[in-house]
Amino acid sequence: MFTYLMLGTNDLPRAAAFYDPVMAALGHARCDIEDDDGWDDLVGWGRYADEGRVELALWLCKPFNGQPASTGNGTMIALAASNRAQVDAFHAVALAHGGSSEGAPGLRPHYGPDFYVAYVRDPDGNKLAAVCRATG
Repeated sequence: MFTYLMLGTNDLPRAAAFYDPVMAALGHARCDIEDDDGWDDLVGWGRYADEGRVELALWLCKPFNGQPASTGNGTMIALAASNRAQVDAFHAVALAHGGSSEGAPGLRPHYGPDFYVAYVRDPDGNKLAAVCRATG
């Protein structure tokens, strides 16, 4: 359904310093955009190849309209985790790199008996979740 998601930031270097280890905890590397023109003010993680013809990524940038970045009430991005240990690492790494907790790792049985999740906010206030539906 999606090709990419974009989040605004007011401090791209600070945001990248947060997302590099957080996304690595979930097994995602930074997108290689060094050879593409016009990408100087963006940072992304996931898949990006063939000038974007192959893309599934999370991108960060300062808003294109020049206004300050802000978060949306009720807006959240849920990222897939392969196992519960990745969810735990995501939460711990996020907190160690300037994020704040919105919900410690654990089961949320009201979403299903195997719904294991952690919630954080990045340094700009964007809400993220890491979700694992595998048992154990």
